[in-house]
Amino acid sequence: MAKKKHNLSEALKKYFGFDKFKGDQEAIVQNVLDGKDTFVLMPTGGGKSLCYQLPSLLMEGTAIVISPLIALMKNQVDVISSMSEEGTAHYLNSSLNKAAIDQVKSDIMEGKTKLLYVAPESLTKDENVEFLKRAKISFYAIDEAHCISEWGHDFRPEYRRIRPIINEIGVAPVIALTATATDKVRTDIKKSLGIMDATEFKSSFNRPNLYYEVRPKTIDVDKDIIRFIKQHPGKSGIIYCLSRKKVEELAEILKANDIKAAPYHAGLESALRSETQDAFLMEEIDVIVATIAFGMGIDKPDVRFVIHYDIPKSLEGYYQETGRAGRDGGEGLCITFYARKDLQKLDKFMEGKPVAEQDIGRQLLAETAAYAETSVCRRKMLLHYFGEEYTQSNCHNCDNCLHPKTELEAKDLLVIVLQAVLALKENFRSDHVIDFVIGRETEEILSHKHQNHELFGAGEKYERKLWNPVIRQAILAGYLKKDVENYGLLKLTSAGKKFLKKPTSFMIVEDHEFNEDYETSPEHEATISALDQTLSAMLKDLRKKVSRKLERPPYVIFQDVSIEQMATDFPVTLDELKNIQGVGEGKVKQPYAKEFVDLIKRYCEENEIERQADMRVRTVAKKSILKVKIIQAIDRQIALDDIATAQGLDFDELLDEVEAIVYSGTKLNIDYFLDEVMDEDHVDDIYDYFADSDTDSLEDAIKELGAECSEDEIRLVRIKFISEMAN
Repeated sequence: MAKKKHNLSEALKKYFGFDKFKGDQEAIVQNVLDGKDTFVLMPTGGGKSLCYQLPSLLMEGTAIVISPLIALMKNQVDVISSMSEEGTAHYLNSSLNKAAIDQVKSDIMEGKTKLLYVAPESLTKDENVEFLKRAKISFYAIDEAHCISEWGHDFRPEYRRIRPIINEIGVAPVIALTATATDKVRTDIKKSLGIMDATEFKSSFNRPNLYYEVRPKTIDVDKDIIRFIKQHPGKSGIIYCLSRKKVEELAEILKANDIKAAPYHAGLESALRSETQDAFLMEEIDVIVATIAFGMGIDKPDVRFVIHYDIPKSLEGYYQETGRAGRDGGEGLCITFYARKDLQKLDKFMEGKPVAEQDIGRQLLAETAAYAETSVCRRKMLLHYFGEEYTQSNCHNCDNCLHPKTELEAKDLLVIVLQAVLALKENFRSDHVIDFVIGRETEEILSHKHQNHELFGAGEKYERKLWNPVIRQAILAGYLKKDVENYGLLKLTSAGKKFLKKPTSFMIVEDHEFNEDYETSPEHEATISALDQTLSAMLKDLRKKVSRKLERPPYVIFQDVSIEQMATDFPVTLDELKNIQGVGEGKVKQPYAKEFVDLIKRYCEENEIERQADMRVRTVAKKSILKVKIIQAIDRQIALDDIATAQGLDFDELLDEVEAIVYSGTKLNIDYFLDEVMDEDHVDDIYDYFADSDTDSLEDAIKELGAECSEDEIRLVRIKFISEMAN
């Protein structure tokens, strides 16, 4: 039977109200109508869903859309159903009751339903397979198809079962769609779905309107985020955090600072999630703080910023999440906060997973680290990752292009790297190549006997920090490539071989350095240097006066770090004083606390100091379940080592928590534990030391007492001392 010819422009206008197709949409729709397998790689905001929605409305039967998220299904079913009087779209998932499921099935059998959204888990249920065998299927659309690949950023094992189920229900054309896929992931998807001959449509990944920036993640990160949001009042934004706990904590802090925000994660009740999503779409909420569960398929065109509180696990995830900004082509600010220790945390999460999975995860993390640390154009790095070349030297819309670093000549270093890759038979990844050129005898180097090679250590005279940028930028320049099959193995390209024969100039920029103990952001450095020395001296005088009156060491009243922050942030109420580091509820209740805020208030008035509103960030009481549990356990006189075991902490981690509790003003009595584990004279000696000392420094105490007492003993007595004296 000849296929019915459709006027696609008319259909587009009729159903969607658009005058013209975007990019490859028309060709993709035609390919599906022609009954061919189709692979669509299209960035977020490019109009992927129309590629299967339109043909489903024009073809006989029901199109099955396999999609991972219930929220996405509801959103898209609402959109499609509003275009036609008939029951055009339905979804089938665990959120429906039996009556609703029966209604869906009856509409399908009567030919009313053009689009059926199912989760892969629902598709594989026997009763659904049996039912769908009796229905007329026009085609299968696999949305978020990267979930099929272990190399994708959101791998779901149930996606691997899609092809066998299709074969069981009844073969029909397949269209696979994804917003993010590297060459390796693309091949993997097609292989798994059995559509190796699919017509492929690949749109450009460049989103010129998106601005990319990576900032160091500091102790002031919440303050930086609040300042940023206040600079963009009334604009819609999404903040991504990796943990549900952080999502809820940050949402509370934003609300306390008069920002219309709400949390969103899979642990919340589905009714509340839907409510939050609708409130965001209706602009009753400006900012959603979410885990990655939020945003897939949410069609809000005017999200103006996407902030990553934590570095994502892969560049694919990062690209997809940032892609939710500026879908209307308008402003889209993508700000990421990066600290190496976050990567180490993510790396630790992988322990215990199968070795192959750990290996994949670590390589994806290495790509993310390279992106965060590089000083090269971020757009160029991202596009290269997705197999697209960006030829402009400056994109004028990322932090690295707006503030370029000075270039260095690295011709000699590149020669050494290329020779090393060949010497290692193109069989190793970059970290091994770097160890080889700097002459580092690692376990892997020794096991392959590479330390005996004449090129071992050929680059040891150069700084270690130069080698990563040399390799990364050589890949961007096309001299090296990563093997697609054995992901990460470095290979020379023909351009690399030519370079070795006739080296030419090769300019690089050094990576950004993210110090492990980066305590202050560049903006906050100004406020540290804006520490008011006169006020600081006055506060220290007051502290001395109070300490003499109470006969307690000054550090017991307030630590230096607290005094410095007071002389920077100028808290003038007891409420504001709670935001100062090392000051908690207990400290604020001390009679002397008011003397400090009164002094600051007087000083500000007399010197006409305008306090920066953005420095007065209101924090919320950290409802730390762990701290509460520790306090309750100590009240019940449970041995501290038993508390540590019960909470899954090392003993020194428990002491960190207990110290934080007493320093912020809560009284704890640990005498029952000291009586059991320490000699009474020892306790008295350490206690007397702190009573006579001008400092609570652990290092100084160890120097003085270390011969007779262990570090743990000193810390335990210091906890007793601070609790009794300060609180």
